[in-house]
Amino acid sequence: MKYIKMKFLLKNFSAFAFFLILSLIVKAQDSLRIDLNEAIRLTLQNNLQVKQAQFQTDITSENLKQSRYEILPNIRGAASANRRFGLFFDQITGRLVNDADGLNGNLNSSVTLFQGGQLRNQILQNKVTLLADKTNIEKVRNDLTLSVVTSYLQVLTNRDLITASEQQVALSNAQLNVEQKNFDVGNKTLADLSQVKAQLATNELNLTNAKNAYDLSILELKQLMELNPQQEITVQTPNLSLQYTHVYREGNEVYKKAVENYPDIKLAQYNSEAFKTAIKVAKGGFYPSLSFGGGLGTSYSNISPFSFKSQLENNVSKFIGVDLSIPIFNNYRSRSSVNIAKIRYQDALVTEQLAKNNLNKIINQAVLDLRSAEKRYVSTQSSLTSSKDAFEVIKKRYDVGLANAIELNTSQTNYNKAQFDFIQAKYDLLFRAKVIDFYLGNPINL
Repeated sequence: MKYIKMKFLLKNFSAFAFFLILSLIVKAQDSLRIDLNEAIRLTLQNNLQVKQAQFQTDITSENLKQSRYEILPNIRGAASANRRFGLFFDQITGRLVNDADGLNGNLNSSVTLFQGGQLRNQILQNKVTLLADKTNIEKVRNDLTLSVVTSYLQVLTNRDLITASEQQVALSNAQLNVEQKNFDVGNKTLADLSQVKAQLATNELNLTNAKNAYDLSILELKQLMELNPQQEITVQTPNLSLQYTHVYREGNEVYKKAVENYPDIKLAQYNSEAFKTAIKVAKGGFYPSLSFGGGLGTSYSNISPFSFKSQLENNVSKFIGVDLSIPIFNNYRSRSSVNIAKIRYQDALVTEQLAKNNLNKIINQAVLDLRSAEKRYVSTQSSLTSSKDAFEVIKKRYDVGLANAIELNTSQTNYNKAQFDFIQAKYDLLFRAKVIDFYLGNPINL
């Protein structure tokens, strides 16, 4: 009986272990491994801002297509059926009648020959507007790319901070074990033991904060990529060299290259050009418009003695003609349209200059930030080496009773801070360098 029960337990345990391993494998397979390039690709593919910008471009494309069709002749057809009651003059039979049924049909066409250049200028304006909307897509993609780089590097920073915090927690635990043994045999006081416990609690708090910051940065990266928050992702760590060398560039040099192709500037320039053309469209309202048209129609009346077919054939009417419309006074609407178009053009020019000024300011700030980041990287690297050496010396002195717990904890705290500062400085330097590459139009790779 015991053998059967043991066999049953082993069988169920084996099945449980099998499904546990299978679930872990599936979970591992469901985890999405991404590098920076993949994160950028997914963001540009899925992000709703890109899709909205594309929709606006599609609308503008249809507007351009419509404005081109406006120069072609239009064709309109109409048909009506009616029953009239009482005495009236029937146009078909040419006499007074009582109660009649009638049918009418016509087909006509017209084409605008001249309208003050409005049709042509509207086409030109829509062409430029389409270029502006296409550039806006590029602007949105650029902004998202920079956001992904920022979030990706923040994930790497927080993950390294977790690793450093775990190392400090492990170190504090080891010190606590030693301190507890010394306290148990009377070699250390309760104050010494409390100091080590306090240091452990501080390191555990740092670890918790680092994990929370990592989770938030992962969530932000998922949101940029429009991924399900429950989707597990693994961010790959690039091969980063700690030896960083950078060819310094002046802000003006970077700006001159960026201003030629930067989407924000191109977008502002296209908008200025579109509003400039809009002035010509508005001025077209001062000119006469000339159109040419023609058409044909036929009718039927039940009062007529002729057959339905005969009436449709014999009652055909045709016409051709021109229509000239001369604006004399339209309540100041044309003049107001021109004035408003001019004001919008001036506003667009100011917006374009503001975009250039902002870009110049941002780039010069980015150059200064890069130089500061490199200096901070060098200084934190030196501080980390010094703090580590100092901690190791104090620890050795503490182990032989030449240093107290307060000195050891102070030294470890300084070492922790130096380690965290160095991690942040390393990724900050990398980010600042990538920002310069971004404005220069260079590929962003890690």
